[in-house]
Amino acid sequence: MAAAAARRAAGLRPLLLSSPASTRVLHRRALSLIPPPRPHRLLSHPARPFPTSPFSASASATNGAAAGPTRELHLYNTKSRRKEQFRPRAPGGEVGMYVCGVTPYDDSHIGHARAYVAFDVLYRYLRYLGYEVRYVRNFTDIDDKIIARANQLGEDPFSLSKRFSDDFLSDMAQLQCLPPSVEPRVSDHIDQIINMIKQVGGDVYFSVDNFPQYGELSGRKLDDNRAGERVAVDERKKNPADFALWKAAKDGEPWWDSPWGPGRPGWHIECSAMSAHYLGHSFDIHGGGEDLIFPHHENEIAQSRAACCESSINYWIHNGFVNVNSQKMSKSLGNFVTIRKVTELYHPLALRMFLLGTHYRSPINYTIEQLNVASDRLYYTYQTLHDCEESCQQQQNDTGGSLPANTANYIQKLHDEFETSMSDDLHTSVALAAISEPLKVMNDLLHTRKGKKQEKRLESLSALEEKIRVVLSVLGLLPSSYYEALQQLREKALKRASITEEIVLQKIEERTAARKAKQYEKSDEIRKELSALGIALMDGPDGTTWRPSVPLSEEVVAAKT
Repeated sequence: MAAAAARRAAGLRPLLLSSPASTRVLHRRALSLIPPPRPHRLLSHPARPFPTSPFSASASATNGAAAGPTRELHLYNTKSRRKEQFRPRAPGGEVGMYVCGVTPYDDSHIGHARAYVAFDVLYRYLRYLGYEVRYVRNFTDIDDKIIARANQLGEDPFSLSKRFSDDFLSDMAQLQCLPPSVEPRVSDHIDQIINMIKQVGGDVYFSVDNFPQYGELSGRKLDDNRAGERVAVDERKKNPADFALWKAAKDGEPWWDSPWGPGRPGWHIECSAMSAHYLGHSFDIHGGGEDLIFPHHENEIAQSRAACCESSINYWIHNGFVNVNSQKMSKSLGNFVTIRKVTELYHPLALRMFLLGTHYRSPINYTIEQLNVASDRLYYTYQTLHDCEESCQQQQNDTGGSLPANTANYIQKLHDEFETSMSDDLHTSVALAAISEPLKVMNDLLHTRKGKKQEKRLESLSALEEKIRVVLSVLGLLPSSYYEALQQLREKALKRASITEEIVLQKIEERTAARKAKQYEKSDEIRKELSALGIALMDGPDGTTWRPSVPLSEEVVAAKT
């Protein structure tokens, strides 16, 4: 009774029946409580518009990109095993993109972050180039893992999956991943799944022997799937690689009625049915992690083609794995790192910066040292842009005339390097490197004697900041406020160091007193003590301040890697 009350309070549908032998009348009544799929939310999210680029003559007022694609985009297609020029199925129309989502039975980990940051960048860059995109990312909200975890915790499976789905969406928001156009859940699309199974042939299992092209995505042969190794042995299978389209119901598990009896969908059929429902049987991009190539995406191709012979996906895109300290991330090794564990001590955009520092198809090695480097780089970027904002606000700009030739050259160079690298299969690491020189130029204009005397200094600063803003926006690294982001980065640094700002300021006072007393050894000790904690002291004409930094003991390690 308590569980039922909890489900009603959570607004969950009562599909968990005591036994498959329950009457079909009760089951149909339960099904009638399932709400219809949520309507399309095509680009309805409150995304911050891209600032207008000085090199987009026909820039849109809404996103600052040209009205049509300005540069040829090339993407690596897993199916063809080569980079191909991106040509949408409907030139001038929407680009359809489906990315396999999470099975929400636990906290999301940095592997999830890696995948969805990568496809968020693709989503953003397609829009930057002028494409309209319908981006679909699903939730597999009923699955063996969900049921097992719910039983372990004594929780209703739908309550558990909803809780972890909400947590996942919160994690994605912190990482500044834009909401997809549609976020369908399996439990809302049972009718579509049953209809597709009927189109496939109506069997509980899909027979891969009946699909000659099976293996064309992964490059695997049917002989690779020997029974008793990585493929479960089941007497109902004609081939070890055959896979379930519909699973028979078990006592105490959620189930739906079907022509094959009570049960629930197999894993692979879900994405085929939902992608077809929202994007049609043929669309542009299907993505996910490298681990989904086989068997999930291979099976999707087979069953989708069986349901509709014209089914076709133009580009199969997959991101690489995440290792932790050069080892495969897994719970058994004790190196399983959740997004929330990282963001307890680091700004979420520092994690995003770290992920973008490696090409999305390459394996990435997660280490605290490299995360500290990314956080330090993010702080430097935001501090420079914040100083620029303050300087331009305090003084009046002369908006007349053209920019100095050297400033225009820096902006043009950044523009070219950014679009060239991003259009070459989303080389985000190169795009990030491209802002280094403009940031150095900005710091020279802000802080050096020569820079402060440069003609049209403020106009140069403003133009450079505007162009860097475009780059950061497309990469998903543009904060709502530079100042607020800097404060958050400082707070995280203090938390990592297990120290308060009051103690840091006290140490600064002690150091200042030691320097006045010419106790330079003590002064250096205080600096080194704080530096080892990731707190750097900055001496200036107005006194000493502090900023987060890479801990002193890690600088050599980071330099080597």
